[in-house]
Amino acid sequence: MMKSTVKASSDIALIKYWGKKDEVLRLPENGSISMILSGLDTVTTVEFNEKLTKDEVIIQGESEEGEAGRVIKHLDRIRVLAGKHIFAKVVSQNTFPKGTGLSSSGSGFAALTISATKAIGLEFNEKELSILARQGSGTACRCVCGGIVEWKDGETSEESYSETIYPSDYLDIRDVVAVVDEGKKLVSSTAGHATANTSPFYVVRLENIKNKIEKVRMVIKEKDFDELGALVESEALEFHSILLTSQPSMIAWYPGTVEVMLAVQAMRREGIKAYFTINTGFNVHVLTTPDFESEVNKRLNQLSLVIKTITAKIGGKPIEQNNHLF
Repeated sequence: MMKSTVKASSDIALIKYWGKKDEVLRLPENGSISMILSGLDTVTTVEFNEKLTKDEVIIQGESEEGEAGRVIKHLDRIRVLAGKHIFAKVVSQNTFPKGTGLSSSGSGFAALTISATKAIGLEFNEKELSILARQGSGTACRCVCGGIVEWKDGETSEESYSETIYPSDYLDIRDVVAVVDEGKKLVSSTAGHATANTSPFYVVRLENIKNKIEKVRMVIKEKDFDELGALVESEALEFHSILLTSQPSMIAWYPGTVEVMLAVQAMRREGIKAYFTINTGFNVHVLTTPDFESEVNKRLNQLSLVIKTITAKIGGKPIEQNNHLF
């Protein structure tokens, strides 16, 4: 059997998905648009080996039972598709903190899906990989693509997949990630999805989401950064209003999160192009243009509660590598 190593990048959702029509297949209640982030990457090596008596999973140098179980479940899906009962060794390494709301499961399961299918001898196209990756992690179905990506919600597994709507070089946007904590989130995204419909605002969100997706597509097409930034920041706040008003409430923000949001709005008042967005965690993505990247980076690093920043730009598709992790 082969060994395969793949590098996949995380993403940041410009329009978020929240809530699932189907928990097992991870079919989202709404579509979403994201951009792939080169600079927030996961590298995963998978080797299927007949000498192994069980699967071995090492993530960030450690074997964590909960995460390993989810990985093995995904390997089982791939083994069924290949018609092969053979154990694997999986080693995965991130360039950014995992479990902190930076979509590490997205890049992780995208890299796992592609490396495992290649290692076991399956040849899938991008749509098929997206459908398969989605079953491991919803976000992963976007991370098998490159550039600016749209995830179609769909009513069936075959209809819910992601595709690139604009290539990575269509827009030159920079993402300066303000890391305010490197610990794990208190509430997982999976648990949060299950309570989405308990928010009184959730129905209104779903009613308006298709129009919002169309608006974002339009401003991206027109390359209007300020209009895009305003829409994305407004969407992040609306999204977190759902989290805050769900039962039980999901308060994802830390003091540092609020410090960064206020600093970004202060920067704009000075004419610096910067807009924030936040996933289901506490670390903040600050979108800006190349002209303002260094200033935004400098100002974020001066904040008392920011540990560090990670800079990223719009990235391409996952790539296979020759330098294996073991």
